[in-house]
Amino acid sequence: MKTIALINQKGGVGKTTTAVNLGAALACRGKSVLLVDIDPQANLSLHLDMDVFGSDASIYDILVGKREFFEVVRDTAVPNLKVVPSNIDLCGAELELVNTVGREVILQDALRSFIDSLETPFDYILIDCPPSLGLLSLNALAAAQEVFIPIQAEFFALQGMGKLMEVVGLIRSRLNPALAVTGIIVCMYRAQTNLAKEVMREVRSFFGNVVFEAKIRQNIKLAEAPSHGKVIFEYDPASHGAEDYNNLAEEVLAVEDHRRSAPLPGQPQPVMANPEPPRVPSSGDDDTRPESPSAPEETRADDRANLAGAAGRAVENDQPQVPETEERAAGPRALPEVQASSDPFHDGSETDPDNESTQGAVT
Repeated sequence: MKTIALINQKGGVGKTTTAVNLGAALACRGKSVLLVDIDPQANLSLHLDMDVFGSDASIYDILVGKREFFEVVRDTAVPNLKVVPSNIDLCGAELELVNTVGREVILQDALRSFIDSLETPFDYILIDCPPSLGLLSLNALAAAQEVFIPIQAEFFALQGMGKLMEVVGLIRSRLNPALAVTGIIVCMYRAQTNLAKEVMREVRSFFGNVVFEAKIRQNIKLAEAPSHGKVIFEYDPASHGAEDYNNLAEEVLAVEDHRRSAPLPGQPQPVMANPEPPRVPSSGDDDTRPESPSAPEETRADDRANLAGAAGRAVENDQPQVPETEERAAGPRALPEVQASSDPFHDGSETDPDNESTQGAVT
């Protein structure tokens, strides 16, 4: 069984959409999946047509000690997919727990007791985190074994990543030694733009082959599905969004199969400083240079399994060395280094009027 936290303190990057549809894709392949919504916005619960404003039991009741974990688990319309919903009351949980001893591991303890009581454990537990690095996110990281980080292929994608990796490192060293970043998921990807390609090169140069090859393209059907309370495979199984999440699920399973056949000892997880922001090309979006060739599946699986060890050798005294990007012949302008955002809820993204007109954006 794998417990995976999907986290990024930047909002609007596709965390909830990925948690719901990746979980549904795994469930459609016969895997038993539990989704845990620990975001006070309760978007994952709304996506699955749950009542988040009523008096039904939620993750809030678990955190404040009113209910046991098994009392809150609910079925969904998707076979093999269950959910622990959130509630609007979760907004005040951090204040209520401020004087609670061991408040960072409440979810870890509750989830561990629940797992021990199961006759048939879940194959995957996916935790949808809030867009912040507060107490709720710390609880999710303390309870998880792995971390998936959804990002956008845009300039702001790397903003604050250094602080996120620092928090992951602190949780690993103090609360959860098994925690490791094992996947970077690129969402809302637009292959037609040169900026997306530049950001992808920058992300891969920094994180290596831990970046999933499957990219989630910008697709209006993914935005429409939550308003109907359906996952993408119910709403439009022929859409690009359904295809992309199917590909992502296949890659997740392939990596898991490789780990079982060739287990590797744990290695220390690196703590990375703020990454250098991507270099924006001067030639505009008409530059259609192809992306860097993808590594073979075997190489990606090996590198993903050895991520911590491979990156850890580049770290001295918890101060990593950020790889330099290849200088382009045209001499592009280097953007200033981005510091960790003081406002974790700041999105920074802009509305793209060509969203639905982009080739391949709407199926």
